Amino acid sequence: MISTTAAWLAFFLFAGTMTYAGIKDVATMTISNRLVGSLLVAFALLAPLAGVDLSTIWSSILVASAVLACTFTFFALGWIGGGDAKLLPVAVLWLGPDLALHFVAYASVLGAVLTLALLQFRRVPLPVVLKKNAWSSRLHEPQTGIPYGAAMAPAALLLLPESHWISALL
Repeated sequence: MISTTAAWLAFFLFAGTMTYAGIKDVATMTISNRLVGSLLVAFALLAPLAGVDLSTIWSSILVASAVLACTFTFFALGWIGGGDAKLLPVAVLWLGPDLALHFVAYASVLGAVLTLALLQFRRVPLPVVLKKNAWSSRLHEPQTGIPYGAAMAPAALLLLPESHWISALL
């Protein structure tokens, strides 16, 4: 009973938090340390309670650590923001090692589409109705980065049904 409840809680907590992170990244161009830290703590608490086996937990930690090393290299090179560099490995941690490559591929493709769309959006004058919104004005500025959290969120949601959280429910 507790494992099923923990698995459902983990499933919806991760889905909701990733959705929130994607929306917040578009609106503010930030992904908070508190959000990423909360996902880390929730994983540490819920994975064992949901019945995720120890080898999956440890391999998830190992793969997420490798992804963290890569994303912080990308951050140091100025290719991605710090929040993106932290959110991507935490999402890999949650999705597990079997889905890590799929997640990175999905997020990369969605990130490329988002980047191209924003580049086109920035080439046209901002409509007056959007000028009133700080978030749309910020997104329209050419020197503003790309909110990759908005690409990571749907990538995670697409793969979540294939994750070990679902097998914990069955």
